[in-house]
Amino acid sequence: MCSMETAIFATWKSLQHDLKGFVNSRVKNKSIAEDIVQDVFIKVQSNARQLKDARKISSWIYQITRNMIADHFRNNARKALPIPMDWESDQQEFNDCVARCLKVLMSTLPEKYRRALELTDLENLSQLELSKKLNISYAGARSRVQRGRKMLRDKLNELFFIKTDSYGNIVVCEDKVPCCCSCK
Repeated sequence: MCSMETAIFATWKSLQHDLKGFVNSRVKNKSIAEDIVQDVFIKVQSNARQLKDARKISSWIYQITRNMIADHFRNNARKALPIPMDWESDQQEFNDCVARCLKVLMSTLPEKYRRALELTDLENLSQLELSKKLNISYAGARSRVQRGRKMLRDKLNELFFIKTDSYGNIVVCEDKVPCCCSCK
């Protein structure tokens, strides 16, 4: 074994534990992390002769590791198979149901927060226009809208498990307690 290969092997032994932690922190699965580290070891051994500068061994090993992690995620992304779904009808049904429930829940908010949400979210007034209409400061109007939305979100989260897609469409809506709207 030449001196470069000896140096690579010694560096590998000193980095192996840290590499497992490094990989595990990214893939969040201990057995997959161990598999990736083994693949890194094989790649390091098979490409040891390509490295010319012994001072770069650690960074070279970490670069191989990062590439293997990226390969892992890339390969798993390709394995995901699309599930045929009737998105249009489900989304519309969920969106309509939640919209009806939101109106019911909005009526339970204290008057100043309910009014602020009705004007901004239902009547499309800007928060600046809201501040002028209610004769309050802009910061006060913004605060009312934010607090009202938080109260509404908390009530909604208390009653439902809701999951949205990346566009904000509701794809899962399950009752945690009996539904308060008439969409069933």
